[in-house]
Amino acid sequence: MSTPLHNIGCQQCKDRFSSIFCKAENDNLEQIDAAKVCSVYKKGQVIFHEGAHPFGVYCINSGKIKLSHSGDDGREQIVRLVKAGDIMGYKALLSAERYTATAVALEDSSICFIPKDLFMSILQKDAGLSFEMMRILSSELRKAELKITHLAQKPVRERLAETLLFIKETYGLEADGSTLNVRLSREEIANLVGTATESAIRLLSEFKKDNMIELDGKKIRLLDLPEIIKTANLQD
Repeated sequence: MSTPLHNIGCQQCKDRFSSIFCKAENDNLEQIDAAKVCSVYKKGQVIFHEGAHPFGVYCINSGKIKLSHSGDDGREQIVRLVKAGDIMGYKALLSAERYTATAVALEDSSICFIPKDLFMSILQKDAGLSFEMMRILSSELRKAELKITHLAQKPVRERLAETLLFIKETYGLEADGSTLNVRLSREEIANLVGTATESAIRLLSEFKKDNMIELDGKKIRLLDLPEIIKTANLQD
């Protein structure tokens, strides 16, 4: 059960200009501001379940979320990492289908919920918001196509290096300028890479032996960023 939170004004939201709503007209933003419901989700808490019907979209005010799909064997596959300023739940809403993933808080997170009818109504009349929505969908499709290609063609070692860079790009680094600003289990890292947990553990140990990273529990410190980039073999 989420904890109700005093609604954070959209105009005062520190991530407004990095979210889809930066393109919304002021009148429409005021409608969203008046109708949204904000809550705090604790670490490990589920925001929505795979297979459930969508009733609106979620805008992340603060925190980190993982979206994961359950495979035929019941194994979790992380399909997306979400950060402050992002929205989620929109694909199921726009396609009038059930959620294809489960959203879980990776840390305590503040999230605003915007009802379906209001969001769809504004999307139909706000050209700027509609264009931004199309841009986000196109970007997600490109990333999905790229991931499929890499899963089919890149060795696991390259994919792990690329995953570390992806996590850095998504959540940034801590104040020391080298430690990834998120705590992920070895299993979660393996799910992002698309490999067995044992393989991820072995390769992380190899990266540590090669002085590319430093491991301290779930903390991962990037020691040799140029070598990690080289290992990732990025060509896109």
